[in-house]
Amino acid sequence: MSYDLRRADIRLKWLVTCLLATFGIAYAFGAWMVALYAGFRPATVAATYGESEMPMAMPPDSTMVLEHKMDLADFSETAPHRVDRDLLIQDTHVHVPMYGVIAAALSCVVLGLSLRRGAGLALITLVFAAPWLDFAGMWLTKLVSPRFALLTVAGGWAMGAGYALIAGIALWQMWGPQKGPST
Repeated sequence: MSYDLRRADIRLKWLVTCLLATFGIAYAFGAWMVALYAGFRPATVAATYGESEMPMAMPPDSTMVLEHKMDLADFSETAPHRVDRDLLIQDTHVHVPMYGVIAAALSCVVLGLSLRRGAGLALITLVFAAPWLDFAGMWLTKLVSPRFALLTVAGGWAMGAGYALIAGIALWQMWGPQKGPST
């Protein structure tokens, strides 16, 4: 049994539209957060998730305060954000199940689209596999090699692409020009 979002009741179309808008807001803020902390390049992702080469220095027993002139450009230089193993465990524990729920919801939208079976299967696979790549890349970068940061970048872009494709097709099929009577 299947349903067709093009011919669905207006209430279902509105529900799907609100769901997609909510996910769109979440993806936009997620991308902003990634830009702030890890960046979109393998080198910055590797710096964030890779093992640090030296242990974190402990604060000294005493402190000395010095004043010196600084330009505004000096404030823009910040150390890269580092994610240690414990934080990566926590992030994986929280994000992976949530990405599964989001992928399932997006897959339910795919089931209502007028697509060939192979295209539908490809979109469903994409929205589940993208976060797997994302987190596999983070863990492999941390435990094996900085080169695996490319997987994290690819997974992140794939998540965004999967969402954008599903949202674009769904919104077009629900609200675009219709052939025949609409509900």
